[in-house]
Amino acid sequence: MPLFSLSKPILGMVQSTSTMLPVLKLFLLPVGGGIPAGVLLAHAKGLAWPITTGLYLVSDLALAIAFEPILRLLVALGAKISGTSAGPLSLVMIAFGVDPMTGRATALAAGHGFLAGWAFAIAGDMLYFAVIALTTLRLSAYFRDPNTTMLIVLGVMLVVPMLVRYFRSLNKGERLHAPLKAGKGEGV
Repeated sequence: MPLFSLSKPILGMVQSTSTMLPVLKLFLLPVGGGIPAGVLLAHAKGLAWPITTGLYLVSDLALAIAFEPILRLLVALGAKISGTSAGPLSLVMIAFGVDPMTGRATALAAGHGFLAGWAFAIAGDMLYFAVIALTTLRLSAYFRDPNTTMLIVLGVMLVVPMLVRYFRSLNKGERLHAPLKAGKGEGV
């Protein structure tokens, strides 16, 4: 008798491949609404959150296996990568704020190998997944239509970064003009 039978529940829950595969396919989408759509589908199919999170982790591991050879080829064809001073937390935040492929490329530039580089990139992406998944599930409690929920989350995912860049540019403009004002007797 096998230790873990696939036909019997493990810890009270077993999900079939036919239930999990569509969620994994959505998570494998490189851009767009993969996370909110996958989270909503998993919720509708009754997948437990650890299984949903595990499926997203599997999609990140598939990305690592698919992207690493491309990254290495680009490095071989391009100029030598100069090191960066980005520490582990910075690398995780780059993956959180941009995407895991950019996080991995930055980790490679900082001198991290395959395992450490992808660990930082996947950690950042899993944090991003957690934020988007929790937001999607909370929002779906207010909107019964999953398409409306997904569109709102996608809209926020697109608009918030633009607003952050806009307000940062305004802040930079104020800092650039502050020395000019001070030089004309208007500053402190």
